Parts: sequence; structure tokens; C-alpha cells
Amino acid sequence: MNYNIDATGKKLGRLASEVAAILLGKKSADFQKHEVADVKVTVVNASKMSIDEKKTRTKTYRHYTGNPGGLREKTLEEVVAKKGFSEILETAVSGMIHNTRMKKEILKNLIVTE
Repeated sequence: MNYNIDATGKKLGRLASEVAAILLGKKSADFQKHEVADVKVTVVNASKMSIDEKKTRTKTYRHYTGNPGGLREKTLEEVVAKKGFSEILETAVSGMIHNTRMKKEILKNLIVTE
């Protein structure tokens, strides 16, 4: 089943939780938590999401390189400038999906266009 979602004017977190629920298969009648749902989600107009100015300055994304002192931080503004709005939506949806062996397979069914 294919879902098309227009991100125009929607908040990042609310959109991400809606997409995560669809990807997990919770909106389908034959939901089973141990199987990857046969669902594709396409999000269009990701650059037109409603994101507050304060959030773009204060929201930070962190990752650890594995080396001593290797904690890297970027603000939402920097991530959008480098990788675009699709990256922040994919990160938000990824954080809402449980960490199992199926996570990569589930996230392959998400397509984000700016």
C-alpha cells in the first residue's frame, strides 16, 4: 500500500510520528509486530514544514565518532544547510522506530522529497 503525505505547514514531530505509525503497519488491519509492513510512504514538500526559528537555533543533533573526545554536535540549521530537510525528517522517524533487526528494512520504505 502506498501513502502520499504532503508536509506543507505540518510540524516536524507530529509528521514524523504519523509516518512512523504508518511504516510500522499500525494503520493496517493485518498488523503484526514481528513482520515488516508492506507499506511505502512518500513525503513531499519536506522543505515547507513548519519549524520554529528558535528550534532551528537550539535543536542539536549529536553523534559519537568512537574516539576520545569524539562527540560531534550540529544544530538543526547546520544539518539543513548541509543535508537538507529530508535528513531531519528521516532522523526523527528513525528515532521513533524501535531498534530491532527490522529497522533498516522499515526505513527503506520511506521516501522524502523536498
